Amino acid sequence: MHTLLPTSIVGSLPKPSWLSQPETLWSPWKLDGDALTEGTRDALRIAAHEQSRRGIDVISDGEQTRQHFVTTFIEHLSGVDFENRETVRIRNRYDASVPTVVGTVSREHPVFVADAQFLRQQTDQPIKWALPGPMTMIDTLSDQHYKSREKLAFEFARILNQEAKELEAAGVDVIQFDEPAFNVFFDDVKDWGVAALERAAEGLRAETVVHICYGYGIKANTDWKATLGSQWRQYEQSFPLLQRSSIDTISLESQNSHVPMDLIELIRGKKVMLGAIDVASDVVETPQQVADTLRRALEFVDADKLVASTNCGMAPLRRDVALGKLSALSAGAALLRDELSSAAC
Repeated sequence: MHTLLPTSIVGSLPKPSWLSQPETLWSPWKLDGDALTEGTRDALRIAAHEQSRRGIDVISDGEQTRQHFVTTFIEHLSGVDFENRETVRIRNRYDASVPTVVGTVSREHPVFVADAQFLRQQTDQPIKWALPGPMTMIDTLSDQHYKSREKLAFEFARILNQEAKELEAAGVDVIQFDEPAFNVFFDDVKDWGVAALERAAEGLRAETVVHICYGYGIKANTDWKATLGSQWRQYEQSFPLLQRSSIDTISLESQNSHVPMDLIELIRGKKVMLGAIDVASDVVETPQQVADTLRRALEFVDADKLVASTNCGMAPLRRDVALGKLSALSAGAALLRDELSSAAC
């Protein structure tokens, strides 16, 4: 992709009201069976169309065919019992009832490949697919089999690598691994987290991205953010490790956050996918606000390595708000792109 300051969303978009409850994260489906398959594909087609129509350069599925960015993938794996559930603390932030690992985990068949093939048919633009990262996967389960976070993470990394290679073969240009757990479990990130991530991305020719954010705009996350002080320096732990990793692009949160922009210097040389859209607010950014955020980053990343994006997924937002934010993202990137082009003349 040769577009200067290309645009791409991180993950989810709101689902249509006929598919699931609006403004509700991880809402149950309103359809089932063949109607659900048809409905999710229709929603995926709409999501791809809206992104393209509003100027997004790298098109994603908007997570229209999955309820949850982690457990929908895990549901398709053997060795995990969804009836045998336990309550665990998710990222030291909130309690959730989660499935249990009861045996060797394995992938019996592709999970998202057919959906990715369908997305590929909807557009000639580059497409991206997001997968949960190994560390975030193990943080969303109770493990009664491996009894080792590291061992289970590497098992998931192996499985993710299988899926990623088939997604690549299906025509996916960019494969993103979501690792919000990297902002919490710093010792694990250092000891084996980055290595597990690299195992998940091993051998891929597609561009690889790791997305590390502060979470959806839900109360548990906003309450946690309120405890982090005037500067959010969690990236200081993972960025030096990722700068030395084989991952191509680092995706981070910026708009309306307390992340110091100069932390980007720690990943100098990598592509940076910068969150210039706040997903915890219904206020739609102006194009100038987006351009200003991106412009500040240029002190620490070259323009040809900067991708304009959202802070996180937008599933809990109203659809009109999310679509307005897409338009603002592309318009803001275009403003700065024109500015840079004029300066070069």
